[in-house]
Amino acid sequence: MTHAHEWKESLQDLDRRRQNSYAMGGPERLAKHHGKGKLDARARLAHLLDQGTFHEFGTLVGGDIAADGIVTGSGLINGSPVMIGAEDFTTYAGSIGPGGNAKRYRLAELALRNKIPLVMLLEGAGFRAAAGEHYGRTPTDLIAQTRCSGQVPTISAVLGASAGHGALVAPVCDFTIMSPQGAIFTAGPPVVKESTGEDITKEDLGGPGVALASGVIHNFGDSDESVLDDIRRYLSYFPSSAWSYPPAAEPDDSAAPRATPELLDIVSRDNRRIYNMRTVLDAVFDRTDWFEVQPRFGRAIICALAHLGGHPVAVVANQPQVLAGSIDADAADKAAHFISVADSFHLPIVFLADNPGMLPGSRSERAGVLRSGARMFAAQTAATTLKLHVTLRKAFGFGSMVMSLLGFDGQGATFAYPGATMGAMGAAALSRASHAGEDVAEVLKQMELEASYRSAGHLGFDELIAPDETRNALLVALQQGLCSRQSAPEPVSRTLIMP
Repeated sequence: MTHAHEWKESLQDLDRRRQNSYAMGGPERLAKHHGKGKLDARARLAHLLDQGTFHEFGTLVGGDIAADGIVTGSGLINGSPVMIGAEDFTTYAGSIGPGGNAKRYRLAELALRNKIPLVMLLEGAGFRAAAGEHYGRTPTDLIAQTRCSGQVPTISAVLGASAGHGALVAPVCDFTIMSPQGAIFTAGPPVVKESTGEDITKEDLGGPGVALASGVIHNFGDSDESVLDDIRRYLSYFPSSAWSYPPAAEPDDSAAPRATPELLDIVSRDNRRIYNMRTVLDAVFDRTDWFEVQPRFGRAIICALAHLGGHPVAVVANQPQVLAGSIDADAADKAAHFISVADSFHLPIVFLADNPGMLPGSRSERAGVLRSGARMFAAQTAATTLKLHVTLRKAFGFGSMVMSLLGFDGQGATFAYPGATMGAMGAAALSRASHAGEDVAEVLKQMELEASYRSAGHLGFDELIAPDETRNALLVALQQGLCSRQSAPEPVSRTLIMP
Protein backbone atom coordinates (compact mmCIF):
# COMPACT_ATOMS: atom_id res chain seq x y z
CA MET A 1 0.00 0.00 0.00
CA THR A 2 1.38 3.42 -0.94
CA HIS A 3 0.68 6.75 0.74
CA ALA A 4 2.24 8.92 -1.96
CA HIS A 5 -1.16 10.33 -3.01
CA GLU A 6 -1.69 11.66 0.51
CA TRP A 7 1.36 13.91 0.12
CA LYS A 8 0.37 15.44 -3.22
CA GLU A 9 -1.46 18.51 -1.94
CA SER A 10 1.08 19.29 0.76
CA LEU A 11 4.02 18.94 -1.62
CA GLN A 12 2.33 21.12 -4.23
CA ASP A 13 1.84 23.79 -1.57
CA LEU A 14 5.49 23.51 -0.50
CA ASP A 15 6.61 23.81 -4.11
CA ARG A 16 4.42 26.89 -4.66
CA ARG A 17 5.88 28.60 -1.61
CA ARG A 18 9.41 27.73 -2.67
CA GLN A 19 8.83 29.06 -6.17
CA ASN A 20 7.67 32.36 -4.68
CA SER A 21 10.99 32.58 -2.86
CA TYR A 22 13.02 31.57 -5.90
CA ALA A 23 11.27 34.28 -7.98
CA MET A 24 12.81 36.96 -5.70
CA GLY A 25 11.43 40.40 -6.61
CA GLY A 26 9.71 39.19 -9.77
CA PRO A 27 10.54 39.43 -13.49
CA GLU A 28 10.39 43.24 -13.78
CA ARG A 29 12.67 43.98 -10.84
CA LEU A 30 15.06 41.24 -11.88
CA ALA A 31 15.22 42.57 -15.44
CA LYS A 32 15.95 46.08 -14.12
CA HIS A 33 18.67 44.68 -11.86
CA HIS A 34 20.26 42.68 -14.70
CA GLY A 35 20.03 45.75 -16.94
CA LYS A 36 22.50 47.52 -14.66
CA GLY A 37 25.08 44.80 -15.37
CA LYS A 38 24.62 43.11 -12.00
CA LEU A 39 23.96 39.49 -11.13
CA ASP A 40 20.97 38.80 -8.89
CA ALA A 41 21.46 37.24 -5.46
CA ARG A 42 20.92 33.65 -6.57
CA ALA A 43 23.10 34.05 -9.67
CA ARG A 44 25.87 35.41 -7.44
CA LEU A 45 25.68 32.31 -5.29
CA ALA A 46 25.72 30.07 -8.35
CA HIS A 47 28.84 31.82 -9.70
CA LEU A 48 30.74 31.81 -6.40
CA LEU A 49 30.05 28.27 -5.23
CA ASP A 50 31.20 25.02 -6.79
CA GLN A 51 28.54 24.01 -9.30
CA GLY A 52 25.45 22.41 -7.78
CA THR A 53 26.61 22.57 -4.17
CA PHE A 54 24.28 25.25 -2.74
CA HIS A 55 21.88 24.03 -0.04
CA GLU A 56 19.46 26.67 1.17
CA PHE A 57 17.88 27.15 4.55
CA GLY A 58 15.24 29.67 5.54
CA THR A 59 13.65 29.58 2.09
CA LEU A 60 10.17 30.16 3.52
CA VAL A 61 11.14 32.90 5.98
CA GLY A 62 9.30 36.13 5.23
CA GLY A 63 6.15 34.59 3.80
CA ASP A 64 5.15 36.68 0.78
CA ILE A 65 8.42 38.62 1.08
CA ALA A 66 10.67 36.24 -0.83
CA ALA A 67 13.20 34.72 1.62
CA ASP A 68 12.75 37.96 3.59
CA GLY A 69 15.24 39.66 1.29
CA ILE A 70 18.27 37.45 1.94
CA VAL A 71 19.17 34.06 0.46
CA THR A 72 21.08 31.93 2.96
CA GLY A 73 22.61 28.48 3.01
CA SER A 74 25.78 26.45 2.64
CA GLY A 75 27.91 25.31 -0.28
CA LEU A 76 31.42 24.46 -1.38
CA ILE A 77 34.21 26.78 -2.55
CA ASN A 78 37.26 24.98 -3.94
CA GLY A 79 35.75 21.81 -2.50
CA SER A 80 35.54 23.16 1.07
CA PRO A 81 32.29 24.00 2.91
CA VAL A 82 31.25 27.60 3.63
CA MET A 83 28.20 29.32 5.07
CA ILE A 84 26.92 32.05 2.77
CA GLY A 85 24.30 34.79 2.59
CA ALA A 86 23.33 37.03 -0.33
CA GLU A 87 21.14 40.10 0.14
CA ASP A 88 18.45 40.29 -2.56
CA PHE A 89 18.07 43.90 -3.67
CA THR A 90 15.08 43.04 -5.88
CA THR A 91 13.07 42.18 -2.74
CA TYR A 92 12.37 45.24 -0.62
CA ALA A 93 15.79 46.65 -1.59
CA GLY A 94 17.50 43.81 0.30
CA SER A 95 16.38 45.33 3.58
CA ILE A 96 16.50 43.39 6.85
CA GLY A 97 13.29 42.16 8.45
CA PRO A 98 12.92 40.13 11.65
CA GLY A 99 13.17 36.85 9.73
CA GLY A 100 16.16 38.03 7.72
CA ASN A 101 17.92 39.07 10.90
CA ALA A 102 17.34 35.60 12.36
CA LYS A 103 18.78 34.03 9.19
CA ARG A 104 21.88 36.20 9.41
CA TYR A 105 22.38 35.16 13.03
CA ARG A 106 21.93 31.50 12.08
CA LEU A 107 24.53 31.80 9.32
CA ALA A 108 27.19 33.06 11.72
CA GLU A 109 26.16 30.59 14.40
CA LEU A 110 26.52 27.64 12.01
CA ALA A 111 29.80 28.96 10.59
CA LEU A 112 31.35 29.01 14.05
CA ARG A 113 29.74 25.77 15.20
CA ASN A 114 30.84 23.91 12.05
CA LYS A 115 34.20 25.72 11.94
CA ILE A 116 33.84 26.87 8.32
CA PRO A 117 34.18 30.30 6.61
CA LEU A 118 31.37 32.86 6.56
CA VAL A 119 30.76 34.75 3.29
CA MET A 120 28.29 37.66 2.97
CA LEU A 121 27.27 39.23 -0.37
CA LEU A 122 25.88 42.69 0.41
CA GLU A 123 23.43 44.92 -1.41
CA GLY A 124 20.76 46.17 0.94
CA ALA A 125 19.12 49.17 2.57
CA GLY A 126 19.55 48.24 6.24
CA PHE A 127 16.71 47.50 8.63
CA ARG A 128 13.18 47.47 7.22
CA ALA A 129 11.21 49.31 9.88
CA ALA A 130 8.57 52.00 10.07
CA ALA A 131 9.18 55.00 12.27
CA GLY A 132 9.19 54.01 15.93
CA GLU A 133 9.15 50.27 15.20
CA HIS A 134 11.80 48.05 16.74
CA TYR A 135 12.56 44.40 16.19
CA GLY A 136 13.83 43.69 19.66
CA ARG A 137 17.42 42.47 19.88
CA THR A 138 18.24 43.56 16.35
CA PRO A 139 22.09 43.53 16.38
CA THR A 140 22.27 39.84 17.29
CA ASP A 141 23.59 38.93 13.83
CA LEU A 142 26.58 41.25 14.24
CA ILE A 143 27.28 39.83 17.69
CA ALA A 144 27.29 36.33 16.22
CA GLN A 145 29.49 37.47 13.35
CA THR A 146 31.96 39.13 15.72
CA ARG A 147 32.25 35.87 17.65
CA CYS A 148 33.50 34.32 14.41
CA SER A 149 36.42 36.77 14.27
CA GLY A 150 39.74 34.96 14.48
CA GLN A 151 37.92 31.62 14.64
CA VAL A 152 36.77 31.22 11.02
CA PRO A 153 37.58 33.34 7.94
CA THR A 154 34.95 36.02 7.33
CA ILE A 155 34.58 37.63 3.90
CA SER A 156 32.15 40.19 2.51
CA ALA A 157 31.51 41.62 -0.94
CA VAL A 158 29.73 44.94 -1.54
CA LEU A 159 27.97 44.54 -4.89
CA GLY A 160 25.57 47.48 -4.74
CA ALA A 161 24.47 50.11 -2.24
CA SER A 162 24.90 48.84 1.33
CA ALA A 163 23.61 51.06 4.12
CA GLY A 164 22.97 51.13 7.83
CA HIS A 165 23.09 47.93 9.83
CA GLY A 166 23.81 45.73 6.80
CA ALA A 167 26.84 47.86 5.91
CA LEU A 168 28.40 47.11 9.30
CA VAL A 169 28.92 43.51 8.18
CA ALA A 170 31.80 44.57 5.90
CA PRO A 171 34.21 46.28 8.33
CA VAL A 172 33.74 43.47 10.85
CA CYS A 173 35.01 40.96 8.26
CA ASP A 174 38.61 39.87 7.72
CA PHE A 175 38.44 40.72 4.01
CA THR A 176 36.11 42.97 2.03
CA ILE A 177 35.85 43.53 -1.71
CA MET A 178 33.70 45.85 -3.83
CA SER A 179 32.37 45.99 -7.40
CA PRO A 180 32.17 49.18 -9.52
CA GLN A 181 28.50 49.60 -8.56
CA GLY A 182 29.15 49.04 -4.87
CA ALA A 183 28.72 51.77 -2.28
CA ILE A 184 28.84 51.58 1.51
CA PHE A 185 27.80 54.13 4.11
CA THR A 186 26.31 54.61 7.56
CA ALA A 187 23.25 56.18 5.93
CA GLY A 188 22.35 56.83 2.30
CA PRO A 189 22.06 60.18 0.47
CA PRO A 190 18.39 60.82 1.44
CA VAL A 191 19.17 60.43 5.15
CA VAL A 192 22.32 62.57 4.79
CA LYS A 193 20.24 65.28 3.11
CA GLU A 194 17.66 65.16 5.87
CA SER A 195 20.23 65.11 8.68
CA THR A 196 22.90 67.52 7.46
CA GLY A 197 21.49 69.29 4.41
CA GLU A 198 24.30 67.89 2.26
CA ASP A 199 23.40 66.92 -1.32
CA ILE A 200 25.59 64.02 -2.36
CA THR A 201 25.45 60.99 -4.63
CA LYS A 202 25.88 57.46 -3.34
CA GLU A 203 29.13 57.20 -5.37
CA ASP A 204 30.61 60.30 -3.73
CA LEU A 205 29.36 59.22 -0.32
CA GLY A 206 30.69 55.68 -0.26
CA GLY A 207 31.53 54.41 -3.74
CA PRO A 208 34.75 52.56 -4.59
CA GLY A 209 36.84 55.73 -4.76
CA VAL A 210 35.86 56.67 -1.21
CA ALA A 211 35.71 53.23 0.38
CA LEU A 212 39.06 52.07 -1.00
CA ALA A 213 40.82 55.33 -0.10
CA SER A 214 39.48 55.19 3.46
CA GLY A 215 40.49 51.56 3.91
CA VAL A 216 36.92 50.46 4.76
CA ILE A 217 37.04 48.17 1.71
CA HIS A 218 40.18 46.15 0.95
CA ASN A 219 39.97 45.18 -2.71
CA PHE A 220 38.13 46.00 -5.94
CA GLY A 221 36.85 43.86 -8.79
CA ASP A 222 35.69 45.25 -12.13
CA SER A 223 32.45 43.22 -12.19
CA ASP A 224 30.30 41.01 -9.99
CA GLU A 225 31.96 37.99 -11.53
CA SER A 226 35.48 39.31 -10.90
CA VAL A 227 34.66 40.04 -7.25
CA LEU A 228 33.31 36.54 -6.72
CA ASP A 229 36.31 34.97 -8.45
CA ASP A 230 38.63 36.90 -6.12
CA ILE A 231 36.77 35.58 -3.07
CA ARG A 232 37.50 32.06 -4.32
CA ARG A 233 41.18 32.99 -4.76
CA TYR A 234 41.42 34.58 -1.31
CA LEU A 235 39.90 31.59 0.45
CA SER A 236 42.26 29.18 -1.33
CA TYR A 237 45.09 30.40 0.94
CA PHE A 238 43.19 29.80 4.18
CA PRO A 239 42.17 26.82 6.30
CA SER A 240 38.49 26.33 7.10
CA SER A 241 39.06 27.59 10.62
CA ALA A 242 41.63 28.38 13.28
CA TRP A 243 41.44 24.71 14.29
CA SER A 244 43.24 23.64 11.09
CA TYR A 245 46.34 24.59 9.10
CA PRO A 246 46.35 26.24 5.65
CA PRO A 247 46.17 23.67 2.83
CA ALA A 248 49.25 23.12 0.68
CA ALA A 249 48.83 23.64 -3.05
CA GLU A 250 48.97 20.80 -5.52
CA PRO A 251 52.70 20.13 -6.12
CA ASP A 252 54.17 21.49 -9.36
CA ASP A 253 57.52 22.70 -10.71
CA SER A 254 56.99 26.24 -9.37
CA ALA A 255 57.33 24.96 -5.78
CA ALA A 256 60.85 23.56 -6.29
CA PRO A 257 64.00 25.20 -4.89
CA ARG A 258 65.68 27.64 -7.27
CA ALA A 259 68.17 30.48 -7.20
CA THR A 260 66.98 34.06 -7.71
CA PRO A 261 69.80 35.75 -9.69
CA GLU A 262 67.29 38.24 -11.10
CA LEU A 263 67.30 39.99 -7.72
CA LEU A 264 70.87 41.12 -8.40
CA ASP A 265 69.47 43.26 -11.23
CA ILE A 266 66.27 44.30 -9.46
CA VAL A 267 67.69 45.43 -6.10
CA SER A 268 70.36 48.11 -6.48
CA ARG A 269 73.14 48.23 -3.89
CA ASP A 270 72.60 52.01 -3.83
CA ASN A 271 69.99 52.72 -1.15
CA ARG A 272 68.80 55.76 -3.07
CA ARG A 273 67.84 53.78 -6.17
CA ILE A 274 64.16 52.95 -6.37
CA TYR A 275 62.86 49.55 -7.45
CA ASN A 276 59.47 47.85 -7.48
CA MET A 277 59.11 45.38 -4.59
CA ARG A 278 56.43 43.54 -6.58
CA THR A 279 59.16 42.22 -8.88
CA VAL A 280 60.91 40.80 -5.81
CA LEU A 281 57.75 38.92 -4.87
CA ASP A 282 57.52 37.60 -8.44
CA ALA A 283 61.05 36.20 -8.11
CA VAL A 284 60.87 34.80 -4.58
CA PHE A 285 57.49 33.06 -4.46
CA ASP A 286 56.26 30.04 -6.38
CA ARG A 287 54.20 31.86 -8.99
CA THR A 288 53.62 35.44 -10.08
CA ASP A 289 49.86 35.19 -9.42
CA TRP A 290 50.18 36.01 -5.71
CA PHE A 291 47.14 37.81 -4.28
CA GLU A 292 47.58 41.37 -3.02
CA VAL A 293 45.31 42.63 -0.24
CA GLN A 294 44.44 46.35 -0.15
CA PRO A 295 46.66 47.45 -3.05
CA ARG A 296 45.07 50.94 -3.17
CA PHE A 297 45.48 51.80 0.51
CA GLY A 298 48.67 52.35 2.49
CA ARG A 299 50.69 51.67 -0.66
CA ALA A 300 54.07 52.05 1.08
CA ILE A 301 53.58 48.48 2.32
CA ILE A 302 52.57 45.51 0.18
CA CYS A 303 50.41 42.89 1.92
CA ALA A 304 49.98 39.72 -0.10
CA LEU A 305 49.07 36.05 0.01
CA ALA A 306 51.48 33.77 -1.83
CA HIS A 307 52.87 30.25 -1.96
CA LEU A 308 56.40 29.27 -0.99
CA GLY A 309 57.28 25.66 -1.72
CA GLY A 310 53.56 25.04 -2.20
CA HIS A 311 52.69 26.35 1.28
CA PRO A 312 50.44 29.41 1.74
CA VAL A 313 52.24 32.35 3.35
CA ALA A 314 51.43 35.97 4.13
CA VAL A 315 53.87 38.61 2.88
CA VAL A 316 54.50 42.05 4.39
CA ALA A 317 56.94 44.04 2.25
CA ASN A 318 58.06 47.66 2.10
CA GLN A 319 57.55 49.32 -1.28
CA PRO A 320 60.48 51.65 -2.16
CA GLN A 321 58.42 53.12 -5.02
CA VAL A 322 56.08 54.80 -2.51
CA LEU A 323 57.46 57.35 -0.04
CA ALA A 324 60.87 55.69 -0.59
CA GLY A 325 59.50 52.84 1.54
CA SER A 326 58.77 55.04 4.57
CA ILE A 327 55.88 53.63 6.59
CA ASP A 328 52.95 56.01 6.96
CA ALA A 329 49.88 55.62 9.18
CA ASP A 330 47.71 53.99 6.49
CA ALA A 331 50.39 51.43 5.61
CA ALA A 332 50.90 50.53 9.27
CA ASP A 333 47.16 50.18 9.91
CA LYS A 334 46.78 47.96 6.85
CA ALA A 335 49.71 45.77 7.85
CA ALA A 336 48.51 45.46 11.47
CA HIS A 337 45.14 44.08 10.38
CA PHE A 338 46.72 41.80 7.78
CA ILE A 339 49.23 40.39 10.28
CA SER A 340 46.46 39.65 12.78
CA VAL A 341 44.39 37.82 10.15
CA ALA A 342 47.40 35.79 8.98
CA ASP A 343 48.34 34.89 12.54
CA SER A 344 44.77 33.90 13.40
CA PHE A 345 44.78 31.28 10.68
CA HIS A 346 48.37 30.06 11.10
CA LEU A 347 49.81 31.46 7.87
CA PRO A 348 53.59 31.92 8.15
CA ILE A 349 54.53 35.59 7.63
CA VAL A 350 57.45 36.64 5.43
CA PHE A 351 58.72 40.19 6.10
CA LEU A 352 60.75 41.85 3.31
CA ALA A 353 62.21 45.04 4.76
CA ASP A 354 63.61 48.02 2.89
CA ASN A 355 62.58 51.25 4.59
CA PRO A 356 64.17 54.41 6.02
CA GLY A 357 61.81 54.30 9.01
CA MET A 358 58.38 55.67 9.86
CA LEU A 359 57.28 58.59 7.69
CA PRO A 360 58.39 61.87 9.35
CA GLY A 361 56.75 65.28 9.05
CA SER A 362 53.81 67.26 10.42
CA ARG A 363 51.21 65.70 8.13
CA SER A 364 52.33 62.22 9.14
CA GLU A 365 52.27 63.11 12.83
CA ARG A 366 48.77 64.56 12.51
CA ALA A 367 47.69 61.29 10.89
CA GLY A 368 48.85 59.46 14.03
CA VAL A 369 51.80 57.62 12.51
CA LEU A 370 53.19 56.64 15.93
CA ARG A 371 49.87 55.16 17.08
CA SER A 372 49.50 53.25 13.80
CA GLY A 373 53.13 52.14 13.99
CA ALA A 374 52.57 50.94 17.55
CA ARG A 375 49.52 49.01 16.32
CA MET A 376 51.61 47.29 13.64
CA PHE A 377 54.37 46.54 16.13
CA ALA A 378 51.87 45.11 18.61
CA ALA A 379 50.34 42.91 15.91
CA GLN A 380 53.65 41.48 14.75
CA THR A 381 55.20 40.98 18.16
CA ALA A 382 52.01 39.28 19.40
CA ALA A 383 51.93 36.98 16.37
CA THR A 384 52.57 33.38 17.32
CA THR A 385 52.81 32.04 13.78
CA LEU A 386 56.14 31.36 12.04
CA LYS A 387 57.87 34.66 11.14
CA LEU A 388 60.67 34.96 8.56
CA HIS A 389 62.56 38.21 7.95
CA VAL A 390 64.85 39.55 5.23
CA THR A 391 66.40 43.03 5.26
CA LEU A 392 67.17 43.75 1.62
CA ARG A 393 68.96 47.10 1.96
CA LYS A 394 67.92 49.10 5.01
CA ALA A 395 65.58 49.15 8.00
CA PHE A 396 65.97 52.11 10.31
CA GLY A 397 64.55 52.87 13.73
CA PHE A 398 61.00 51.85 14.56
CA GLY A 399 60.64 50.97 10.88
CA SER A 400 62.84 47.94 11.54
CA MET A 401 60.93 46.84 14.62
CA VAL A 402 57.50 46.87 12.98
CA MET A 403 58.98 44.75 10.17
CA SER A 404 59.95 42.07 12.68
CA LEU A 405 63.71 42.67 12.48
CA LEU A 406 64.44 42.05 16.15
CA GLY A 407 65.93 38.57 16.32
CA PHE A 408 64.63 37.82 19.83
CA ASP A 409 60.99 38.46 18.86
CA GLY A 410 60.01 34.90 18.01
CA GLN A 411 61.31 34.74 14.43
CA GLY A 412 61.90 31.42 12.74
CA ALA A 413 64.75 32.99 10.72
CA THR A 414 66.29 36.41 10.08
CA PHE A 415 68.40 37.22 7.02
CA ALA A 416 69.97 40.30 5.46
CA TYR A 417 71.89 41.13 2.31
CA PRO A 418 75.53 42.13 2.79
CA GLY A 419 75.79 45.89 3.20
CA ALA A 420 72.25 46.18 4.57
CA THR A 421 72.07 49.20 6.84
CA MET A 422 70.19 49.62 10.08
CA GLY A 423 70.22 51.64 13.30
CA ALA A 424 68.32 54.56 14.76
CA MET A 425 68.69 56.55 11.51
CA GLY A 426 70.74 56.64 8.34
CA ALA A 427 74.25 58.09 8.29
CA ALA A 428 73.25 61.11 6.17
CA ALA A 429 70.40 62.04 8.53
CA LEU A 430 72.61 61.50 11.60
CA SER A 431 75.34 63.69 10.10
CA ARG A 432 72.88 66.52 9.51
CA ALA A 433 71.22 66.11 12.92
CA SER A 434 74.60 66.19 14.73
CA HIS A 435 76.14 68.87 12.46
CA ALA A 436 79.06 66.51 11.86
CA GLY A 437 82.06 67.63 9.86
CA GLU A 438 83.02 65.94 6.57
CA ASP A 439 85.48 63.56 8.19
CA VAL A 440 82.97 62.43 10.84
CA ALA A 441 80.24 62.12 8.20
CA GLU A 442 82.48 59.81 6.15
CA VAL A 443 83.17 57.66 9.22
CA LEU A 444 79.43 57.43 9.92
CA LYS A 445 78.78 56.39 6.32
CA GLN A 446 81.44 53.67 6.51
CA MET A 447 80.03 52.43 9.81
CA GLU A 448 76.61 52.26 8.19
CA LEU A 449 77.97 50.09 5.38
CA GLU A 450 79.68 47.79 7.89
CA ALA A 451 76.54 47.48 10.02
CA SER A 452 75.35 44.22 8.50
CA TYR A 453 78.68 42.51 9.21
CA ARG A 454 78.81 43.80 12.76
CA SER A 455 75.24 42.64 13.33
CA ALA A 456 75.92 39.22 11.80
CA GLY A 457 79.04 38.97 13.93
CA HIS A 458 76.87 39.16 17.04
CA LEU A 459 74.13 36.99 15.48
CA GLY A 460 71.83 39.97 15.01
CA PHE A 461 70.86 38.04 11.88
CA ASP A 462 70.97 34.29 11.51
CA GLU A 463 72.90 34.75 8.28
CA LEU A 464 73.87 37.24 5.62
CA ILE A 465 72.72 35.96 2.24
CA ALA A 466 73.32 36.97 -1.36
CA PRO A 467 70.21 38.14 -3.26
CA ASP A 468 70.31 35.04 -5.47
CA GLU A 469 70.00 32.88 -2.32
CA THR A 470 66.81 34.59 -1.09
CA ARG A 471 64.15 32.10 -2.15
CA ASN A 472 66.06 29.01 -1.09
CA ALA A 473 67.02 30.49 2.30
CA LEU A 474 63.39 31.32 3.01
CA LEU A 475 62.23 27.95 1.70
CA VAL A 476 64.56 25.99 3.99
CA ALA A 477 63.57 28.13 6.98
CA LEU A 478 59.89 27.66 6.17
CA GLN A 479 60.22 23.89 5.85
CA GLN A 480 62.00 23.74 9.20
CA GLY A 481 59.40 25.96 10.84
CA LEU A 482 56.51 23.84 9.55
CA CYS A 483 57.93 20.92 11.54
CA SER A 484 56.52 22.67 14.62
CA ARG A 485 53.06 21.58 13.49
CA GLN A 486 53.12 18.43 15.56
CA SER A 487 49.98 19.12 17.55
CA ALA A 488 46.46 20.14 16.60
CA PRO A 489 46.14 23.88 15.92
CA GLU A 490 43.91 26.07 18.06
CA PRO A 491 42.67 29.66 17.85
CA VAL A 492 45.21 32.28 18.85
CA SER A 493 44.77 33.68 22.35
CA ARG A 494 45.11 37.49 22.36
CA THR A 495 45.72 39.39 25.57
CA LEU A 496 47.29 42.70 24.52
CA ILE A 497 45.28 45.90 24.17
CA MET A 498 45.58 47.02 20.55
CA PRO A 499 47.01 50.59 20.31
